[in-house]
Amino acid sequence: MRLLGALAIVASFTIGAAAQDSYDVASQLGSVLASEQICNLVYDQAAITQFIEEHVAADDMEFASSLQGRISLEEYQLDKMKTSAMTAHCAQIARVAKSYNFIQ
Repeated sequence: MRLLGALAIVASFTIGAAAQDSYDVASQLGSVLASEQICNLVYDQAAITQFIEEHVAADDMEFASSLQGRISLEEYQLDKMKTSAMTAHCAQIARVAKSYNFIQ
């Protein structure tokens, strides 16, 4: 009986970790996607699809809404960013986008 209880606890942490990973991916990708236009980048749509195929479970029903929420929040924050902060932000976003082949 203790074994079943321990397995249930491990399973809940595993499921929770998977959900957190999904949220983290949505959050991070949302930041990159929201920055595309303001940083004057043009992303390869097939590369974005490939990224999602590799990092998001096919049955993850929360990813899309988490992604959209992060994009909306990021766009709001980007509109308020000062010039130097925007320069630094876009420099790193371009590096990240290049590392995932979103840009050449």
